[in-house]
Amino acid sequence: MGEDKLTTTGFFRKKERQEKIVMVTAYDFPGAQAAAQAGVDVVLVGDSLGMVVLGYESTVLVTMEDMIHHSKAVRRGAPSAFIVADMPFLSCHLGISESVKNAGRLIQEGGADAVKIEGGRTSFAAIEAICNAQIPVVGHLGLTPQSVYQLGGYKVQSKDEQSAATTIKEARRLQEIGIFMLVMECVPAALGSFVSSDLHIPVIGIGAGQDCDGQVLVFHDLLGIKTGDLPKFAKQYQQLFPEMVTGIESYAAEVRSGAFPSKEQQYEVAGYEIQDLMKLT
Repeated sequence: MGEDKLTTTGFFRKKERQEKIVMVTAYDFPGAQAAAQAGVDVVLVGDSLGMVVLGYESTVLVTMEDMIHHSKAVRRGAPSAFIVADMPFLSCHLGISESVKNAGRLIQEGGADAVKIEGGRTSFAAIEAICNAQIPVVGHLGLTPQSVYQLGGYKVQSKDEQSAATTIKEARRLQEIGIFMLVMECVPAALGSFVSSDLHIPVIGIGAGQDCDGQVLVFHDLLGIKTGDLPKFAKQYQQLFPEMVTGIESYAAEVRSGAFPSKEQQYEVAGYEIQDLMKLT
């Protein structure tokens, strides 16, 4: 990365200086290397890995073991990056002590610098306990994918005044509890703008408008690795999946024609010919 590793206080200073914060997801060693070399501020090991890496229909099937496994790979790929790891489904809803233990595992075993926890009111107690355990926490409001079945699908949240007011109250309470950063997903741009200006902690948007203090996108969305339709809030900066298919097709064609491997990909030893091997049989 182009500068020293950021800390939680460093993100506050970025907000004070009105410097946008760049967050991107990564799930493995090469992805983390690419994100780090590109100079992003935060690498998020998102439970979105369930869909873009493991092929699940939603994030609710992702386990603590999955998150630790992928977080360790990301840390190896980006040893100097600030890494946030998602607390997966139910990992902070089975009692306070279990919640703190799970958060601690992502730090101690997974190598993360902070954890991200979805939800407002129902997550307050767990988040407060984890913050009190000196574990940095990123909050997450708006569309919370772990609650997708309860929310009725992937759709814009807080579209009416009552739900927007609830989101604002929850954001303020999360800040009061001790989170150092908040992700807001799939909410009207006006709400993203208001919450960003209302809080002193940085607000990272994903489908929350351009006025947030930073933005996050899924690695596979922005690089065009994932097939299928993109969500409205995503933008493709590359289209790598067709290139991947083309590369594999070229390899397959050369194998079938006998062009690969050529002599350039073979090992030759002087005086070591097939006739010599035949004498051994």
